[in-house]
Amino acid sequence: MPKQRDVQAQRELLSNAVWQVLAEDGLPGLTLRAVAERAGCTTGLVMHAFPAKKALLLHARDLLYARTALRADAAEAASLDAFGALEAVLGLALDLPHGHHEESRVWVGFLAAALADEDLAERHRVANHSFLARIRRLVAACRPEWTDDRLELTTKSLVGLVEGLNVLAAADPAAYPARLQQEALAKALAELA
Repeated sequence: MPKQRDVQAQRELLSNAVWQVLAEDGLPGLTLRAVAERAGCTTGLVMHAFPAKKALLLHARDLLYARTALRADAAEAASLDAFGALEAVLGLALDLPHGHHEESRVWVGFLAAALADEDLAERHRVANHSFLARIRRLVAACRPEWTDDRLELTTKSLVGLVEGLNVLAAADPAAYPARLQQEALAKALAELA
Protein backbone atom coordinates (compact mmCIF):
# COMPACT_ATOMS: atom_id res chain seq x y z
CA MET A 1 0.00 0.00 0.00
CA PRO A 2 1.46 3.43 -0.94
CA LYS A 3 2.35 5.79 1.88
CA GLN A 4 -0.33 8.43 2.52
CA ARG A 5 0.85 12.04 2.63
CA ASP A 6 -0.51 14.36 5.27
CA VAL A 7 -0.99 17.33 2.95
CA GLN A 8 -2.14 19.67 5.71
CA ALA A 9 0.86 18.81 7.92
CA GLN A 10 3.24 19.35 4.99
CA ARG A 11 1.63 22.69 4.18
CA GLU A 12 1.98 23.83 7.81
CA LEU A 13 5.60 22.67 7.89
CA LEU A 14 6.37 24.59 4.71
CA SER A 15 4.39 27.63 5.86
CA ASN A 16 6.39 27.80 9.06
CA ALA A 17 9.63 27.39 7.14
CA VAL A 18 8.74 30.18 4.69
CA TRP A 19 7.83 32.43 7.59
CA GLN A 20 11.01 31.70 9.56
CA VAL A 21 13.34 32.18 6.60
CA LEU A 22 11.77 35.49 5.61
CA ALA A 23 11.68 36.73 9.23
CA GLU A 24 15.26 35.72 10.02
CA ASP A 25 17.08 36.05 6.70
CA GLY A 26 14.99 38.69 4.96
CA LEU A 27 14.12 38.87 1.31
CA PRO A 28 17.61 37.98 0.01
CA GLY A 29 17.61 34.78 2.08
CA LEU A 30 14.21 33.58 0.91
CA THR A 31 15.01 30.81 -1.55
CA LEU A 32 13.45 27.44 -2.27
CA ARG A 33 16.60 25.78 -0.95
CA ALA A 34 16.54 27.78 2.31
CA VAL A 35 12.89 26.87 2.88
CA ALA A 36 13.63 23.20 2.18
CA GLU A 37 16.54 23.23 4.62
CA ARG A 38 14.44 24.90 7.32
CA ALA A 39 11.58 22.43 6.75
CA GLY A 40 13.93 19.45 6.62
CA CYS A 41 12.64 18.33 3.23
CA THR A 42 13.65 18.32 -0.40
CA THR A 43 13.46 21.33 -2.70
CA GLY A 44 11.14 19.19 -4.82
CA LEU A 45 8.55 19.15 -2.05
CA VAL A 46 8.85 22.91 -1.65
CA MET A 47 8.52 23.41 -5.41
CA HIS A 48 5.38 21.26 -5.41
CA ALA A 49 3.71 23.78 -3.08
CA PHE A 50 5.58 26.93 -4.13
CA PRO A 51 6.99 26.78 -7.67
CA ALA A 52 8.85 30.10 -7.39
CA LYS A 53 10.06 32.72 -4.92
CA LYS A 54 7.05 34.87 -5.75
CA ALA A 55 4.74 32.10 -4.53
CA LEU A 56 6.72 31.98 -1.28
CA LEU A 57 6.27 35.72 -0.82
CA LEU A 58 2.57 35.65 -1.60
CA HIS A 59 2.10 32.84 0.89
CA ALA A 60 4.01 34.72 3.59
CA ARG A 61 1.87 37.81 3.00
CA ASP A 62 -1.33 35.78 3.15
CA LEU A 63 -0.22 34.23 6.44
CA LEU A 64 0.59 37.64 7.83
CA TYR A 65 -2.80 39.03 6.78
CA ALA A 66 -4.66 36.07 8.29
CA ARG A 67 -2.78 36.29 11.61
CA THR A 68 -3.22 40.03 12.02
CA ALA A 69 -6.87 40.00 10.94
CA LEU A 70 -7.69 37.34 13.53
CA ARG A 71 -6.03 39.36 16.28
CA ALA A 72 -7.75 42.56 15.17
CA ASP A 73 -11.14 40.81 15.11
CA ALA A 74 -10.54 39.51 18.63
CA ALA A 75 -9.39 42.93 19.88
CA GLU A 76 -12.50 44.58 18.48
CA ALA A 77 -14.78 41.94 19.97
CA ALA A 78 -13.17 42.30 23.40
CA SER A 79 -13.45 46.10 23.47
CA LEU A 80 -16.18 47.92 25.36
CA ASP A 81 -16.54 50.74 22.84
CA ALA A 82 -15.33 52.04 19.48
CA PHE A 83 -12.47 54.05 20.98
CA GLY A 84 -11.21 51.04 22.92
CA ALA A 85 -11.43 48.92 19.76
CA LEU A 86 -9.55 51.54 17.74
CA GLU A 87 -6.84 51.82 20.38
CA ALA A 88 -6.51 48.04 20.64
CA VAL A 89 -6.39 47.38 16.89
CA LEU A 90 -3.86 50.15 16.24
CA GLY A 91 -1.84 49.02 19.26
CA LEU A 92 -1.61 45.52 17.80
CA ALA A 93 -0.10 46.98 14.64
CA LEU A 94 2.88 48.26 16.61
CA ASP A 95 5.91 45.99 16.57
CA LEU A 96 7.66 45.87 19.91
CA PRO A 97 4.94 46.18 22.53
CA HIS A 98 3.35 42.92 21.41
CA GLY A 99 6.39 40.95 20.35
CA HIS A 100 5.46 40.81 16.68
CA HIS A 101 9.00 41.49 15.52
CA GLU A 102 8.99 38.51 13.15
CA GLU A 103 5.77 39.75 11.58
CA SER A 104 7.28 43.19 11.09
CA ARG A 105 10.28 41.70 9.33
CA VAL A 106 8.06 39.57 7.08
CA TRP A 107 5.94 42.63 6.24
CA VAL A 108 9.01 44.73 5.40
CA GLY A 109 10.44 41.94 3.23
CA PHE A 110 7.19 41.57 1.36
CA LEU A 111 6.81 45.33 0.92
CA ALA A 112 10.35 45.62 -0.45
CA ALA A 113 9.62 42.90 -3.02
CA ALA A 114 6.27 44.50 -3.89
CA LEU A 115 7.99 47.69 -5.05
CA ALA A 116 9.26 45.85 -8.12
CA ASP A 117 6.38 43.43 -8.75
CA GLU A 118 2.84 44.51 -9.61
CA ASP A 119 1.23 41.24 -8.44
CA LEU A 120 2.87 41.55 -5.03
CA ALA A 121 2.00 45.25 -4.91
CA GLU A 122 -1.64 44.48 -5.63
CA ARG A 123 -1.72 41.91 -2.80
CA HIS A 124 -0.26 44.56 -0.51
CA ARG A 125 -2.84 47.15 -1.60
CA VAL A 126 -5.75 44.77 -0.99
CA ALA A 127 -4.58 44.01 2.56
CA ASN A 128 -3.75 47.67 3.25
CA HIS A 129 -7.16 48.84 2.02
CA SER A 130 -8.81 46.29 4.29
CA PHE A 131 -6.86 47.66 7.28
CA LEU A 132 -7.69 51.25 6.26
CA ALA A 133 -11.38 50.36 6.00
CA ARG A 134 -11.33 48.82 9.49
CA ILE A 135 -9.62 51.86 11.00
CA ARG A 136 -11.91 54.29 9.16
CA ARG A 137 -14.98 52.44 10.40
CA LEU A 138 -13.69 52.65 13.97
CA VAL A 139 -12.73 56.33 13.67
CA ALA A 140 -16.18 57.08 12.24
CA ALA A 141 -17.80 55.25 15.15
CA CYS A 142 -15.77 57.42 17.54
CA ARG A 143 -16.50 60.65 15.67
CA PRO A 144 -19.69 60.27 13.60
CA GLU A 145 -19.94 64.06 13.22
CA TRP A 146 -16.67 64.33 11.30
CA THR A 147 -16.64 64.99 7.55
CA ASP A 148 -15.41 62.37 5.11
CA ASP A 149 -12.25 64.40 4.51
CA ARG A 150 -11.43 64.55 8.20
CA LEU A 151 -12.16 60.84 8.62
CA GLU A 152 -9.85 60.01 5.72
CA LEU A 153 -7.04 62.24 6.97
CA THR A 154 -7.27 60.89 10.52
CA THR A 155 -7.47 57.28 9.32
CA LYS A 156 -4.46 57.55 7.05
CA SER A 157 -2.48 59.50 9.63
CA LEU A 158 -3.08 56.84 12.27
CA VAL A 159 -2.29 53.97 9.90
CA GLY A 160 0.80 55.79 8.63
CA LEU A 161 1.97 56.30 12.20
CA VAL A 162 1.67 52.67 13.30
CA GLU A 163 2.93 51.23 10.02
CA GLY A 164 5.88 53.64 10.01
CA LEU A 165 6.79 52.86 13.60
CA ASN A 166 6.46 49.19 12.81
CA VAL A 167 8.87 49.37 9.88
CA LEU A 168 11.39 51.57 11.69
CA ALA A 169 11.31 49.40 14.82
CA ALA A 170 11.86 46.28 12.72
CA ALA A 171 15.16 47.70 11.49
CA ASP A 172 16.21 49.63 14.61
CA PRO A 173 14.38 48.47 17.75
CA ALA A 174 16.68 50.39 20.08
CA ALA A 175 15.69 53.72 18.51
CA TYR A 176 11.96 52.88 18.63
CA PRO A 177 11.37 51.11 21.94
CA ALA A 178 7.94 49.88 22.96
CA ARG A 179 7.40 52.84 25.30
CA LEU A 180 8.01 55.37 22.51
CA GLN A 181 5.67 53.52 20.15
CA GLN A 182 2.89 53.40 22.72
CA GLU A 183 3.31 57.06 23.67
CA ALA A 184 3.26 58.16 20.03
CA LEU A 185 0.03 56.25 19.46
CA ALA A 186 -1.55 57.63 22.64
CA LYS A 187 -0.69 61.17 21.56
CA ALA A 188 -2.21 60.62 18.12
CA LEU A 189 -5.37 59.14 19.63
CA ALA A 190 -5.81 62.04 22.05
CA GLU A 191 -7.53 64.00 19.25
CA LEU A 192 -10.32 61.41 19.22
CA ALA A 193 -10.77 60.99 22.96
